[in-house]
Amino acid sequence: MRLLLQQRPDGREAPRFVQLMLQPDLLGGWTLVRESGQIGGRSTLRREQFLDHDSALAALEQARDQQLKRGFQLMFAQGNEAPR
Repeated sequence: MRLLLQQRPDGREAPRFVQLMLQPDLLGGWTLVRESGQIGGRSTLRREQFLDHDSALAALEQARDQQLKRGFQLMFAQGNEAPR
């Protein structure tokens, strides 16, 4: 699953983005990958490990909700399981 959120451009600088990706790992767990930064600039990548899909999905939804409260807009969603 992959979500891309972006701030509305204000005309002075490039908008910021947050990309959240949920990926299975080779040991049966799940990884939440968070990439954030300025479009066309540097970005930061963080990874968080989870033992099961439900806890990883809950963390992804919590991260998405935090960004929506900060003014980001959902631009793109990909995956066969839509977040609640």
